Amino acid sequence: MEGAEVIEVDRSGLVSEDGKNAKTVLCQRCGSKVLCPGMALFAEKELFLPAMMKKRSTPGSLGEGSVSGEQLKDHWLVDDMYAFENVGFTKDVGNVKYLICADCEVGPIGWHCLDDKKSFYVALERVKHE
Repeated sequence: MEGAEVIEVDRSGLVSEDGKNAKTVLCQRCGSKVLCPGMALFAEKELFLPAMMKKRSTPGSLGEGSVSGEQLKDHWLVDDMYAFENVGFTKDVGNVKYLICADCEVGPIGWHCLDDKKSFYVALERVKHE
C-alpha cells in the first residue's frame, strides 16, 4: 500500500530490557489471553493488515484492490505457533494467514507468511496489554 500512513504505538512499559513483551497480550474485544509475558520479541516491520472485523468473510476475500486497512509497524514477533495461549488463523490469503482471536474471532490481530514457518507477527495496535 503506497502512500498509506504508518501507525506507530507508544510502547513505553510494553518492551522489557531483553526486547520481549513485558505484559500479557490480550484481545481488545473480549480480553482473551493471546500471549503470556516474555513469549515474543518486539519487532519493527511494516505490514499491511486489513481492517478489524469479526470473522464473516476471510480478510482479503473481496479482492486486493478493495480491502481497507492499515500499514502497521510495531509488532510482537513469535517464532513458535505453540507459544500462543489463544490464537486462530484464517484460511490462506495468497501466501499469508491472518491471526485472529480464537474466542471471539475478531481480527486480524496479526500476520503469518506461509514462506516463513517461524515468524508470526502480532500488531501492538490490534491488542491490549495488562
